[in-house]
Amino acid sequence: MNLNNNEEYLSAYEKAAKEGIDPRCIPQKLTGEVPIHDKIIYPNYSEEEHDIWKFLYNRQMNFLPNRAADEYLFGVEKLKLTEDRIPSLKEISYVFYDTTGWKVARVPGLIDVEDFFKLISQRIFPSTDYIRKKEELDYTPAPDLFHDIFGHMPMLTNNSFANFYQKFGIASLNANPIDRKQLETFHWFTVEFGLIKTAKGTRIYGAGILSSLGEVQHALSDEVEVREFDPDKIVMQEYDVWHLQPILFAIESFEQLEEGFNYWCNKKKIL
Repeated sequence: MNLNNNEEYLSAYEKAAKEGIDPRCIPQKLTGEVPIHDKIIYPNYSEEEHDIWKFLYNRQMNFLPNRAADEYLFGVEKLKLTEDRIPSLKEISYVFYDTTGWKVARVPGLIDVEDFFKLISQRIFPSTDYIRKKEELDYTPAPDLFHDIFGHMPMLTNNSFANFYQKFGIASLNANPIDRKQLETFHWFTVEFGLIKTAKGTRIYGAGILSSLGEVQHALSDEVEVREFDPDKIVMQEYDVWHLQPILFAIESFEQLEEGFNYWCNKKKIL
């Protein structure tokens, strides 16, 4: 499957490979337009790639009952994600547009933060369209479509979360380096590793947990300290990307997430 037709990206890819660096982990600056919404073409995936999606989808879904937030599971249903085949980014984009006004852009991989913030500030979610290899089933250091689609996209069918995420992009574009670093931390403990308290117990909505076998089993265990949602404390919390997370934060609702983010950003004058 052709990962990208951007010559500059391919040049960087080849250079990184020669230096022993996983090129998928190198952020790429977008030098031209990317396919958005109905301009996205569905790749000619191999049977093995569809099988990898099926394996990952079923493995994670087996752990999500009584763990995943209802809003996330509703999003899975809304997007019609199934084990049958790798989803179409174009089809997902149409559902987004009809539900929360978002669209999907197909990007070659990990993109430059400025490009990322610009896209989400316009209610456009940048997604890869390639899937990890068999030897990376348990962990991949680079973004792939399973993390992007299965992890992130269901929550973008929720209006409060979708509004918050657009504001995150706008605030990040307006932020100075110190505030941007704190925004990165806020993103980690919400978008990637967020929990929500419900009448049925604490549930998961963070993409980094929901798309990870180890994290989805670990996040609600007694090994994790769950703290109250407080933007001022969240942005100062240290974390380690290479280990299971020992500290997580739980919101009371997605309205609280949106309102709390607005409050913090208004203090910083970046929204």
